[in-house]
Amino acid sequence: MAFSRPRSPAAKALHLVRLGELTSRSELIEATGLSQPTITRAVTALVEAGYVTERMDLARSTGRGRPTVPLELAEPRAVHAGVSIGTDSTYIGLFDLKGHLLRSVDLELSVAALDQDDFIQHIMAGLNRLSAGLNRPLATVGVTASGTVTDSGSVTAPNLGWYDVELGAQLREQFAVPVQVTSVSAAIVGSEMQSSTDLAMPSVLALFADDSIAAAVGTDEEVAPIEVVREDLTTQGLLEQINEPSIRTLRQAVTDTTVQHVSREALDRRARGLGELVGELCEAHEPATVVIAGSAFIDDPLAPAPFAQAVRETFRAKVDLRMLPTHREMVRDIARAVALDLVLADPVAMASS
Repeated sequence: MAFSRPRSPAAKALHLVRLGELTSRSELIEATGLSQPTITRAVTALVEAGYVTERMDLARSTGRGRPTVPLELAEPRAVHAGVSIGTDSTYIGLFDLKGHLLRSVDLELSVAALDQDDFIQHIMAGLNRLSAGLNRPLATVGVTASGTVTDSGSVTAPNLGWYDVELGAQLREQFAVPVQVTSVSAAIVGSEMQSSTDLAMPSVLALFADDSIAAAVGTDEEVAPIEVVREDLTTQGLLEQINEPSIRTLRQAVTDTTVQHVSREALDRRARGLGELVGELCEAHEPATVVIAGSAFIDDPLAPAPFAQAVRETFRAKVDLRMLPTHREMVRDIARAVALDLVLADPVAMASS
């Protein structure tokens, strides 16, 4: 199950340790509500696995009993690869356990024009280039793709020309390490969860609007995809509505002044349609925050205003709307989230695998 909230004591403790500078067992007990023996066992397991280190040099005495020994995130040698597959460009990043980006590369590939095996070979080659000279083992691989993704990693994404592609199984065979495959929208929610110090973070809903439309919501237990069938709100749907031979991309629709009398109306209609869709999803799921991303918002600077207005008109309750402002920020964040998901979900099991 991708991007579930930390469940085990070790996962909860690691989540809090990696987001802070220094912490203590007593602070972990307070933050998690777990007992002292439970946290002690969890920290011991994390120290033995090499995820957490005890700062004996900073130990301080508080009177009777054992001194307080601060805890901080260790620096395991293993790295985690995150791959964000886009229609025409695929991002690969290598991250450490803290989430720091070590190296990255962009592969300019039109996925639909490539055989699936050829595409995977490009991913393999890109990862090998990034890893060259790093002398650190690869622990996990995480992949995000547009469209819908099953728990086993089967992807259906018309913009990629993929229908029930068993991407997860193929990548596991190629990389010989644990592999996680998720949708873009699920990874956006996962990124929010991984960066929050609140283990009971309020619900987040994500909408990705680009060459495809995808949504996901974080519940109390997991991140659940939401089926959205709105081809009219995709980039291709927009271009069909504009119906101008000279307009073949979203950027042209936004910037070509010769067709603004047609394209601007279609762009605003799309923005309002996306806002109404989010409003309806908010009615159904009642999130505290909505995070939006994708070219529909990034490449059209006038879209957020009619979008937000439509959300407010459709969903009257208070909800925080937030946009990932750049494509680079989005692909980095979702690649990091999916790269680290497996180790953060069950760190002790990953250490022994």
